[in-house]
Amino acid sequence: MRTATRGFTLLELALTVSIMAICAVVAVPALAPMLERYRANAALHALATQVQLARMAAITYRQPAILCPSGDGATCSGVPDWSGGWLLFLDPNGNRIRDPGEQLVRAENVPLARHLRILGTAGRAQLRYLPDGRSAGSNVTISVCGHDDLVLGAVIISNVGRPRRFRPVAPFPCPG
Repeated sequence: MRTATRGFTLLELALTVSIMAICAVVAVPALAPMLERYRANAALHALATQVQLARMAAITYRQPAILCPSGDGATCSGVPDWSGGWLLFLDPNGNRIRDPGEQLVRAENVPLARHLRILGTAGRAQLRYLPDGRSAGSNVTISVCGHDDLVLGAVIISNVGRPRRFRPVAPFPCPG
């Protein structure tokens, strides 16, 4: 009596692998926009969290707190491009520059995709919170832009200092 051999033939295995490869080639381009949206949402969440932390630091320590874009994690860059990361420090003398001895609360380098940009309101290279939690100056909008230079989302900080996240319904061009 003959027993049945279990297993796959080489032809069956090659056919299965080729079908899986075709499915992967079809699925990968469809995943790129979803991955970009996920990274933009992560950047929006990280930025909104840091804005809240800046406000809480100013209130807690009863000193002005500065949140500014930074590429090196030690000094403010002076331009409204937040793509390289940001810096949060207490500014008791109010000169808006991190001097030696001033407390660094947080320095963060943002792990983003190369084509994702974070741009602030023109003319506002930093966000300043007063000891009562208000944001000094006018409203600030920090936009997260995709590879096609369209806004994927934004964090809007009011004069009162409250941040809110915004996701556009219809695409519009990135500022600057």
